[in-house]
Amino acid sequence: MSDLPAWRQGDLPHAPAYTPVNLVRVIGPGAILLGVSLGAGDWLLGPAVAAAYGPTLLWICTLSILFQGVLNAEMARYTLATGEPLFTGFMRQRPGARFWAIGYSLLHLAQVGWPGWALAGGSALAALLLGRVPRADDRDVVVGLGYLLFLGAVGLVLLGRRAQRALEITEWIMMAWMLLFLVALALRFVPGPAWARLAWSFAGRPLWEPGWMPSSSFPAPAMDWALVAAFAAYSGAGGTINAMLTYWLRDKGFGMAGTVGAQPTPVGDQTILLPRDGAIFPPSDANLAKWREWWRYLRADLSYLWTAGCLIGMGLPVLLALDAVPPGTDMGGFGAGAVFARELTRRYWALLWLPALVTTLWIFFSTQIGIIEGFARNVTEMLWTAGMRPATASAGWVYYPVLVLFVLAGCLALTVGDPLTLIVIGANIAAVNFAVLSFHTLRLNRALLPEALRPRLWREVVVAVGGLGFAALALLAAAARLGLLAAPVR
Repeated sequence: MSDLPAWRQGDLPHAPAYTPVNLVRVIGPGAILLGVSLGAGDWLLGPAVAAAYGPTLLWICTLSILFQGVLNAEMARYTLATGEPLFTGFMRQRPGARFWAIGYSLLHLAQVGWPGWALAGGSALAALLLGRVPRADDRDVVVGLGYLLFLGAVGLVLLGRRAQRALEITEWIMMAWMLLFLVALALRFVPGPAWARLAWSFAGRPLWEPGWMPSSSFPAPAMDWALVAAFAAYSGAGGTINAMLTYWLRDKGFGMAGTVGAQPTPVGDQTILLPRDGAIFPPSDANLAKWREWWRYLRADLSYLWTAGCLIGMGLPVLLALDAVPPGTDMGGFGAGAVFARELTRRYWALLWLPALVTTLWIFFSTQIGIIEGFARNVTEMLWTAGMRPATASAGWVYYPVLVLFVLAGCLALTVGDPLTLIVIGANIAAVNFAVLSFHTLRLNRALLPEALRPRLWREVVVAVGGLGFAALALLAAAARLGLLAAPVR
């Protein structure tokens, strides 16, 4: 029996008429997830894989994004049907709400508690100050600036709604600038055949060419499996970050969330949303017709906007990396946030140094802000829903300790390694989280949703195969780390 209150019963609300105006007004959670997705994977891991292996592994990105698109929809299925975020659904299952709340909070922390985004931003900021790519002996400068950006991001999260709204608007402006910057560079400098080669590589053509693997054996010992697993995981959003989508769908009022909503609760100078009890609708013909209306909006938000945006967001930096970055270039070290800018400057135009570094700095800094805010809000809601609070306590009694825990973990992690190392560690844990989330989501939808609302078999197969694929990549990366495979040749 669930630890949480039973669902209320009610009819599914009508979706707005499917028109271009309403489409722009209704969709949004996929766009928010896209904003979080355009970070480490696109700007750092993609160029690093391109420099190490050329275009031969880009099909992994395509498969990952397509899998994540299906998984996102299956996570959203539960929220549309019940008005509850995905993790609340997990807490309705055995062994109980507190077990899953603590378990997924720790998995989320294990993934995003490595602030490689702040450290990569520190690398870019150091390059701006030094006038060159930071070297190993600049470690203290880069780490110090990484701490500055990390704690600055925490401070901005604590400032409240006005500051966050201003940052959100600025983030949209910078996303548009990033795409404009990359498109302008690619159209101006990259020849047409390189575009065609990129498209074929994303479509999987290297798989049909002889010698596409760096080794004749599998698993190939010459491959850096940790980098490959990280590239796959962060090609989209990544692990538990994908599940944050269901909170935004709830807050937006998709499906039954329009009858449930959330309780705005003040915490300091900001407001967070705490859950109300979920609701379910009887699968009548009328309700199923309305369900299909909502599903059209979800398809537009996730299948069209998010999936296409991720492919473009990864494709443009990789295209430029293939054209501008010499094969074998080391994209790691404490200069990781500036190497790409240096190679663009060398290949194309000296005046690109400043705009490329500013773009890099803001991409990583804004992503770090989103990670911190999302972690604190979502973990607070999970623990609150599980009843892990004093009966008369306010939300701040949960929110602030969660934020302090994240800050302490992040400050410790900043001393572990360079930006690429931190991001690769977190992304490999994201691969593990994908495996866990895939099978738990399948179990949740089969166990709790009426048969008429459950996914088709082919969708379940895609989610299961994707989960197994990420588990395999994580195991290969761990085996290589433990010395069970030969050291990677880059």
